[in-house]
Amino acid sequence: MAMLVLGVVLWWAAHLFKRLAPGARAGMGPAGRGIAAVVLVVALVLMVIGFRAVPAEQNLVTIPGNGHINNLLMLIAVIVFGAGMSKGVLWTKIRHPMLWGVILWSVAHLFVHNDPASLVLFGGMGLWAIVEMAVINAAGPWARPTAGAMKRDIFLVIIAIVMYAIIVAIHVMFGLTPNVGTIYG
Repeated sequence: MAMLVLGVVLWWAAHLFKRLAPGARAGMGPAGRGIAAVVLVVALVLMVIGFRAVPAEQNLVTIPGNGHINNLLMLIAVIVFGAGMSKGVLWTKIRHPMLWGVILWSVAHLFVHNDPASLVLFGGMGLWAIVEMAVINAAGPWARPTAGAMKRDIFLVIIAIVMYAIIVAIHVMFGLTPNVGTIYG
C-alpha cells in the first residue's frame, strides 16, 4: 500500500508544484518540464504496481447495477476528457474538461471498486482533480474559448467510443471484467 500512496502523492506534487510554487518552478527553467514528466511517469508506475500488489479485498459497499453505472460513467468520462482537445462546441461548455474526465473516471471506478486500495487510488485521483480545479479557479476567471465546428464534437464521440473499446480490451487482458462491472462477481 505504501507504494500506491507514494505514487498518488507524487502525482499530486508534480501537478500542483507549478501552481503552488510558480517562482520555484520558473527557476527550474526548461528542465522543470522534464523533471515533472519523469516524476509523473514514476508516479504512474508506482500507482499501477502498488495497486496491483495490494491483495484484493471485498468492496466496503455493494451497489446493485454498479457495473452498468461504471460503464456509462466511463464512456462519458472519455468523451468529457477528450472535449478539451477536440476544440468543437463542447469544450466551450465545460471548464477543465480533462479534470472533469478524471473525476468521472474516479467516481465510476469507486462504484465497482471501493476497497481500501481503491479508495486510495481512485479517491486520491478524484480528490486531486477537485483540488487542481480549485487552485486553477482561484488564479482567475475562465476565458471561455471560441467554439469550433460541431463536426469536431461528432468526431470526438466516435474517437471516444473507439478509445472506450480499447480501454475495455486492456482491462480484459488484465483479467478484469468491465462488461460485468466488478472483479468480485
